[in-house]
Amino acid sequence: MRSRVGQTIQSYAKEHQSLYWFTIVLFTMGIIFGAVLVNSLPLSQKQELYGFLQYFFNSLGSDGIPETSAHFQQAFGHYAKTIAIMWVLGLSIIGLPMILLMLFLKGVVVGFTVGFLVSQLQWQGVTFAMVGVLPQNLLVVPALFIVGVSGISFSLRLIRTRVLSKRDVIMPHFMGYTVLVLSMLAVLTIAALFETFISPRLMQLVLN
Repeated sequence: MRSRVGQTIQSYAKEHQSLYWFTIVLFTMGIIFGAVLVNSLPLSQKQELYGFLQYFFNSLGSDGIPETSAHFQQAFGHYAKTIAIMWVLGLSIIGLPMILLMLFLKGVVVGFTVGFLVSQLQWQGVTFAMVGVLPQNLLVVPALFIVGVSGISFSLRLIRTRVLSKRDVIMPHFMGYTVLVLSMLAVLTIAALFETFISPRLMQLVLN
């Protein structure tokens, strides 16, 4: 059973290898764009963001996150809405470029966050990025890649069957696509738990 599952995963990864490489390059471009965007901010906006960052660190250092349940609901809700939107976009032909845009924007957010921390706090910013941004994104980013590539693949399959009039049974692919998205939702739930309960504790250790 395990060997069959392993063979299925290996076959799936090989079949979609080019799409994964394309999305990785797109995401990397988003990170670079986000990091460059930090340097183009006006000084007033940098000072405003830095003031908010200082307020967050002061609150975290003294009180931690008082409403962990609310924070978890917010984080989980954000992740759930993101992959739900990607799932819906994958069910339509016109949704393909929107999936690519969402992956690019995720890279922009990560690049901007890390770039701003490093530009304002230097080596301490690197440490905060390592403990506050990197851990949950080690789960979030691959999950979004998998959902995105699956959505793109399903959208391309729709193009082949609906536009190019090639025969193909859609329902098994739809079920596989949906099950994969639900599996990634479970992964993102773990990421939301980590973001709520583990990352703040790690950041508190750095602050203290």
